[in-house]
Amino acid sequence: MLDKQHMDPVHYRDAMSRYAGHVQLVTTILGKERRGVTITAACSVSDNPASVLICLNNSNAKNDIFIHSGIFALNALGAHNQVLADAFSGKTQMTADERFASGTFDTLVTGAPALTDALATFDCRVTEVMRGATHNIIFGEVVAVRFSESKPALLYMNRGYHTL
Repeated sequence: MLDKQHMDPVHYRDAMSRYAGHVQLVTTILGKERRGVTITAACSVSDNPASVLICLNNSNAKNDIFIHSGIFALNALGAHNQVLADAFSGKTQMTADERFASGTFDTLVTGAPALTDALATFDCRVTEVMRGATHNIIFGEVVAVRFSESKPALLYMNRGYHTL
């Protein structure tokens, strides 16, 4: 029998802070309600079919809109998007409309808000949702992409922004 040891969450978060992640803005819309969240927990799943996954904290009931809408856009942020990343991170007390007004958005195929100056946007339909402890893992089939010329990426590491 394996003996499970308890991992101190603070110690774990300190270790994970050394893990560099690309800063992303994930957005959705349901009816007239828009939601956007700054995340680093996102990755490619497959290129055939093209798919990605995002991880959203399930302690915030507002994040359920990503599941109920059935769509999302994953926007890879560049160094020029740092103010936008802060706006959608919850660090500022802004309404959803104020957050979205801090960037320029259009839509691709699904209707999810797509950031026009993102390094890359993956427009997705939700295909599966799994619960993983404190987060919902949302899988999306990519139905459209848009990308810009290569620019410096916005990364998050050691609890701060960096560029690459």
